Amino acid sequence: MDTELLRAFVTVAECEGFSSAGKVLHRTQSAISLQIKRLEDQMGQALFARTSRSVMLTAPGERLLPYARHMLKLEDEAREALGDRQQGELIRFGTSEEQASTYLPLLLPRYAERFPTSRLEIECDISSALVQAFQEGLLDVVLSIRHAPTHSGHLLGWEPLVWVVAENRNLDDWKMLPLALNPEGCIFRAHALSALGRETQHWELRYVSQSPTGINLPVQAGLAMTVKTPRSVPKGCRIVGEAEGLPALGQVEIELHRRPGHTSEALAAFCQELEHIVTDSNVVGSA
Repeated sequence: MDTELLRAFVTVAECEGFSSAGKVLHRTQSAISLQIKRLEDQMGQALFARTSRSVMLTAPGERLLPYARHMLKLEDEAREALGDRQQGELIRFGTSEEQASTYLPLLLPRYAERFPTSRLEIECDISSALVQAFQEGLLDVVLSIRHAPTHSGHLLGWEPLVWVVAENRNLDDWKMLPLALNPEGCIFRAHALSALGRETQHWELRYVSQSPTGINLPVQAGLAMTVKTPRSVPKGCRIVGEAEGLPALGQVEIELHRRPGHTSEALAAFCQELEHIVTDSNVVGSA
């Protein structure tokens, strides 16, 4: 069997679509469709049931999938064994700056001990931008806050959102609540504005920054309040108590996106170690 055809097959199965699989593999949708057609001709059976709205595995496709994954894993291991061990696999990882500062100090030493030649390319951004980059095939792994359901996101757990102010700040000192939030598109911002919109408090968006530093500085100076997860409360700040009259913010979902159709030992170990660290931390519940 042609492993390139098998890689296209596994990617379509995991992405549940030809277009999204094409983005991951950097090919056009028609090229992916042609590869699947060639594989189906070789197998003598239809591997996918196609409708205008979905692409689902047929019974023969479901039987082939575990074998295809295993063969791709063997190919990746063989390439690694015959390649230059001084130039380890490159993993392109995306996460937010606050998640990076929380989880990477634990993740990097553990992973480097097992895979000392692996290379990491780390991109920090808001979750919506990272998931978009992942769907376009620009990242291999993304740890994100879920904004909307996706085919690729694997739910790891939940975290509560909390209001945060400087330790010595009394909310009664403000006639209008000054906010420091991320730009449009951030789920934390959406939760904050939605919660305040249901209440009678007056507020204004005074500071906007994509960087946690740009948010933390005015909050630490007592000039504004913001929304965080408990693990990300900056030094010199406190969580606003329920008795102080602010509306509840609810919780957010933490999810992991992993590049489909790629089964190397290094990538699998990176994802497993990351998942263990996240679910063992202050996440409310694990999936």
